[in-house]
Amino acid sequence: MTALLAAGTYRCRNVPRSTAAALDAGVRWIDTAPNYASGTAEAGLRAPLADRPEVRVSTKVGFVPRADRQAALHAGVLPGDGDQEHCLARGYVAWQLGLSRSRLGRAPDLVFVHNPECGATSPSGGYVTLTDVFEELENAAADGRIGGYGVATWSGLTSGMFTVSELTALAKAVGGPSHHFRAVQLPVSLVHLAVLADALDGRGPLDEARRAGIDVFASAPLAGGELVGAMTTELGRLIDPAVSPTQAALLVALSAPGVSQVLLSASSPAHWADALGAAARERLSGRRLRKVIDVLGT
Repeated sequence: MTALLAAGTYRCRNVPRSTAAALDAGVRWIDTAPNYASGTAEAGLRAPLADRPEVRVSTKVGFVPRADRQAALHAGVLPGDGDQEHCLARGYVAWQLGLSRSRLGRAPDLVFVHNPECGATSPSGGYVTLTDVFEELENAAADGRIGGYGVATWSGLTSGMFTVSELTALAKAVGGPSHHFRAVQLPVSLVHLAVLADALDGRGPLDEARRAGIDVFASAPLAGGELVGAMTTELGRLIDPAVSPTQAALLVALSAPGVSQVLLSASSPAHWADALGAAARERLSGRRLRKVIDVLGT
């Protein structure tokens, strides 16, 4: 499997413009969430998606955008006083799925459970919550309201809160052998090298996903833009002397074993052209990746 670039919308200030630049560059997957761009990201994708039906889109459930809170309270889908910023109550998940589909103008191809580690005090408690959410998402997939689902996490798969194997087993328990659990999303970059080191040693979430046939969406490949200014000439040369330092940083995520899509928030045609230059390069070998890890550590 060769990792592809996908368009992320987390840091996009102007989602329609950024998305147009990505689609014109040939990107065919867009990732978003109800809480991105102050709650406007999904609606901003409606027109681009209508014009490009071949493009696939993933969104998320879990966070409670401030702009949606009163509507959720009025619908009675937020438990308690409704003041929480994150909610995986089954009623809220179902409500958010309907809202996302309406805003996107189509059924999302994937829906990620967004940072399920939020509020989970133990793995057992997290899995109790995920069981209800997976049941709701399996029903939505069976009804054609979503194409499939996954888990997007910042630290859950690297802290021991969840494992890909356990998530897959949960999906099988809920949905049977034909379950719709399709993907995980987690950070993979030069500042998140431990997950890459584990994959090279045949363990960890990337390797578990590869063995289970689960797609991996690598998020924050440039660490939210921090790597753009932090890359040194020497490090860039160590990775690939024929590309720019920024391209070299991106190439690390693209070369990670098991990664299917690398999510990049780029706002202009020039940025996408630069990124596609990295994507066109031969992927780094395991030996080269180990050298990078030896220099930087995990």
